[in-house]
Amino acid sequence: MTILEALILGVIQGLTEFLPISSSGHLEIGKAIFGHEEEKSLVFTVVVHGATVLSTIVVFYKEIIALLRDTLASGRAKSTSYLANLAISAIPIAVIGLLFQDVIELYFFGNILIVGSMLLVTGLLLLYAASVKSGDRNVGILDALIIGTAQVFAVLPGISRSGATIAAALISGVKREEATKFSFLMVLAPIIGANLLAIIKGEVGASHVSIGALVVGFIAAFVAGVLACKLMIGIVNRGKLKYFAFYCFLAGIIAITSHLL
Repeated sequence: MTILEALILGVIQGLTEFLPISSSGHLEIGKAIFGHEEEKSLVFTVVVHGATVLSTIVVFYKEIIALLRDTLASGRAKSTSYLANLAISAIPIAVIGLLFQDVIELYFFGNILIVGSMLLVTGLLLLYAASVKSGDRNVGILDALIIGTAQVFAVLPGISRSGATIAAALISGVKREEATKFSFLMVLAPIIGANLLAIIKGEVGASHVSIGALVVGFIAAFVAGVLACKLMIGIVNRGKLKYFAFYCFLAGIIAITSHLL
């Protein structure tokens, strides 16, 4: 992997992790274009995912510190409940990841036709979510389960995690700013957990990617992630998800067409 390829893939990861256009789908397309095999670029994937975790922490550091401080220092019910809901939202993806990860990777990753088809599904989901009237509630236990279940479908490359979870929250009646914050915070545990599991299982071995490419990819993903995260907060609050739906339709059609030709 060249430095330029690492830069491009890092930017793709950083932007698409937060914008509702599927990071996994775009990374699959990017790797297919550059000719990188998944098993030879797994270290790079782990590194750029770590960068997007860090960008989430940077954007929401005040909220994260307040939640932890209030829970540990005074045990405030509101903060404790919020952390509990974040934990509940991670249960569905944890179960699916542990039981079916190998099956999902075997049948779906590397298949551009699947990526294109799922991008079309993401577009339909975003278009419907854009038409839903904004709610006025915070996330409750049932909402956390619904949003967490929506996250499960994002294991399919082409289904946007942020798109699916934010759409599920909006459809459930959660207010827009709360839907965005919860969607971005809930991804921290699954990504960190998945990367740690890959390391423990020995899947992340010797890297076929140079240190320079890993550093460039990390920085690119982090900077792009911070910008995209802040941008997405404003987009959801203004109810502009439909524009990303149109993008997903276009990207999906291009991916399917390129596979069939």
